[in-house]
Amino acid sequence: MSRYGDFAVWLALLGRRAGRQRWVIATASLIALAAFVLVPQFWLAICLSWAALLAAALAPPRAAAPPRRRATGDEPQRRAPALSADVKALASALPDPCLVLSADGRVAYQNRRAQDLLGPVATGRPVSSLLRAPEISAAVASAIARRREVTVEYFERIPVSRWFEAHLAPVFEQAGTPPEAVGSNTGAMIGLVLVLHDLTKQKQVERMRVDFVANASHELRTPLASLAGFIETLQGSARDDAGARERFLDIMRAQAFRMSRLIDDLMSLSRIELDAHLRPSAPVDIGDIVSHVADSLKPLAEAEGTAIRLQRPEGPLLVSGERDELVQVFQNLIENAIKYGASGGPVDVAIGRAGPQGQRVEIAVRDHGPGIAPEHVPRLTERFYRVDEAHSREKGGTGLGLAIVKHILNRHRGTLDVASKPNEGSCFTVRLELANVTGERPPEPGIPGTKEK
Repeated sequence: MSRYGDFAVWLALLGRRAGRQRWVIATASLIALAAFVLVPQFWLAICLSWAALLAAALAPPRAAAPPRRRATGDEPQRRAPALSADVKALASALPDPCLVLSADGRVAYQNRRAQDLLGPVATGRPVSSLLRAPEISAAVASAIARRREVTVEYFERIPVSRWFEAHLAPVFEQAGTPPEAVGSNTGAMIGLVLVLHDLTKQKQVERMRVDFVANASHELRTPLASLAGFIETLQGSARDDAGARERFLDIMRAQAFRMSRLIDDLMSLSRIELDAHLRPSAPVDIGDIVSHVADSLKPLAEAEGTAIRLQRPEGPLLVSGERDELVQVFQNLIENAIKYGASGGPVDVAIGRAGPQGQRVEIAVRDHGPGIAPEHVPRLTERFYRVDEAHSREKGGTGLGLAIVKHILNRHRGTLDVASKPNEGSCFTVRLELANVTGERPPEPGIPGTKEK
């Protein structure tokens, strides 16, 4: 009898493997067991058992009941592909990187600008694994839970330091219905739209503005403190000391002149930035401008124990420019070469044509001084940046000269090339496009800026 029972259990397990309903399997098993118990003939019992099992196998399967819906957003996940198709055209038209997310925070679509920023992203990938900033994960969770727009800022350090503003907006089933009208019970949220806006330039400008105000305040505070101190001394203990009075008045005059130069440079830089988008159109002879500057700085060169050697071709070299601004460019460059060359060697100024067809003019200002270390060269045109702060103040520098040069050349669509090595001197080369003989403006060159070597 035990073998009959084992055989019935085996049939029941076989029926379960067949995938039929439990009640059919149980019925077939009971019939098989009864056949083994009641029918003495073994082969007849086997036949009846197989007949019962065959009947169970041929029984029509019961219709599968649809899975129960959960209240956590199963329906939006199933509708995510439709969401992606609906908003693809709008996302592609946005000027910023845009990701379309399903209701559970997975990527359903990305526009071209998002591909440029993040690379191709596989559909269905969680956005938290793509943008690993904690602020993004918290914003996605908040937008889903609150069914409201969320805006956050986050900072990326890899591969480069960048600031972004992420704006998350939910998309609802009722197209065109504002979020305020949808409410928590009237409309399913079928996805999210994530737009990234690059704030790096804005943050850099804000930082530059803060640094500029701090540096300008510091540059003005120092001479003002000196003036106040000397005035107090002259009003007190040195009132009747003629020698101290003369010495202090000379220092006060130098400090007042330094503040005057600083204010002049600040106003000049502000004026240049205001007109940075307007390219000058009046033709001027760059050779005459450089010659005029060299002649005006000869007394300073003699006082510093050096000389200015000028080489220029015959004939005019016309460029489209503002004469006073170009005078300021070469006055700053030649004056820096005289003051900071400090070797007793000459300052060489060379003017010549350049380019395949001689369409550009190059003005090189070279000194034979101690040179500049490579780590300082890229920052020379930053405002208030000094290689040697104490030496610069001693020479009356404001830290704005090369910044003014760069901005003026940007306005004139020119470039500045800096080449320097320690103990080998420095060479500052200005490149400008020559104007046509007819007075027409030459074609625009490449993107203006400063080049360093």
